[in-house]
Amino acid sequence: CVARAAAMSAELPCCVVSVGDGAEPCSCSGVILCRGPGLVLCHAAVFSPFLQPGPEAWSRHQALPASVLPPGLRVRLLHAAPQLGAPSALQEHEAQPLGFARCQAFARALAGLAANWCCGGEDEGEAEQEAAASLPWFAWLRAPSLDVPGGGWTPWASAGDLHKGAALLACGSPFGALCPDLFLNTLSGGVLSNAAGEGNALLLTDARCLPGTQGGAVLLGPVASRPRVVAVIAAASCGAGGRGLALLCSLHAVLQSSRGLLRQLGEPPAPPAPLAAVPGAAALGCVALVESGGSWGSGTLLAPRLLLTCRHVLQAGTTPRVTLWPHGGRASILQARLLFAAAEASPFDVAVLELQERAPGFQPPRLASAFQPGEAVLALGFGALGRACGPSVTGGVLSAVVGAPPVMLQSTCAVHPGSSGGPLLAASDGRLLAGIVASNARDNAAGATYPHLNFCVPATLLQPPLARYLRTRDPAAFAPLDAGDEGARAAWRLQQRPPSKL
Repeated sequence: CVARAAAMSAELPCCVVSVGDGAEPCSCSGVILCRGPGLVLCHAAVFSPFLQPGPEAWSRHQALPASVLPPGLRVRLLHAAPQLGAPSALQEHEAQPLGFARCQAFARALAGLAANWCCGGEDEGEAEQEAAASLPWFAWLRAPSLDVPGGGWTPWASAGDLHKGAALLACGSPFGALCPDLFLNTLSGGVLSNAAGEGNALLLTDARCLPGTQGGAVLLGPVASRPRVVAVIAAASCGAGGRGLALLCSLHAVLQSSRGLLRQLGEPPAPPAPLAAVPGAAALGCVALVESGGSWGSGTLLAPRLLLTCRHVLQAGTTPRVTLWPHGGRASILQARLLFAAAEASPFDVAVLELQERAPGFQPPRLASAFQPGEAVLALGFGALGRACGPSVTGGVLSAVVGAPPVMLQSTCAVHPGSSGGPLLAASDGRLLAGIVASNARDNAAGATYPHLNFCVPATLLQPPLARYLRTRDPAAFAPLDAGDEGARAAWRLQQRPPSKL
């Protein structure tokens, strides 16, 4: 089993890139994109300390030649070489920088989403500004010792063919050149959380990408069947406070911006591998953006004119506005009125809105009748990019079912501010497990929020009042949500359950 794992690691098209001499060179991950000739792509930020014009060059140019680096700068690659019948051996290769390319489509998408969201806040320092300037830049390296007779381009695919919720595999080396025997080509699974720009030039994933994995590959397909590179890790984590999402740049977009450099080499990239239908979140049409006053959250569409959200999303005295993204269609903005809001004393943070018009292309969700702890789930909502690019998707498992009958579900999906009111779906078939994600866990004493621990209202709690309302059209049908037994109150207040009287 160990030998098989080592062989699989050796087949991964990734490496460590080290720049400079000394005990602690600058390092990051890289992608071996061609073996005839040996070409490696990595993120350009690792070269920032060595730029002779200074890091401000990132902001002044669209491409930079290798001559911006000092003569004799040493660049080394660390690669896992396969050995028949034995664990892979680490091999070191000398490399020469060929040049730097600024990915234009990625930069435009990043500007449209406000780069500060990805690289710090308004009060960012000089280091953060430098990181933001270098974010769209990538470096091409030539490694002659990676040449293989008859070698060609690593299989790759276009990110434009992906759908939110598609399974991704991030491959990189955490902490770069630190202890590669342990960390080289570490894998992390996740989903495509969101995308922006031409051909999905900018992508977000919830795959765990640690510092040093920048420049690593994001793959489609199982490792055992020679996966295709679809993107490059641009930032290990992004968002104010670090929201646990990695920022990716489409490989197709990098290749487009590098055409001039690759043309000089006489090595145009092979065409992308065709993709079969890539599974994604089929039920994206059931999630909505809910705006109320100056705030926003998410909502879950239960009927053509009925939307569930969290009470705390709505501001008193305002008319809610709902934006829907029908599958494959354009956004539709609808006005709504409040039908029901649970009382402050209720354990359930629930509100029900009636849309003034039918939701276009509505497909009724399949409400779950039972829950299986450990099953794969998807959380949908507007917490990662807010209103910018439609709903975001994060993956995890159903970590706990509280109560019998259930009064609370817990999941490990990354949930961020703005996700409140969105649905929790079964990843296997799109069943609606939870009508709404109500909150995530926060330690007020430490000032820490834990996005991977969140609390949801089970769909089974909502089915009886929903059925009653659809039959009677009387908002009083939702009144039972104001009640809740002591077990439900204790669960949602994070208190110990009352002892049994038996």
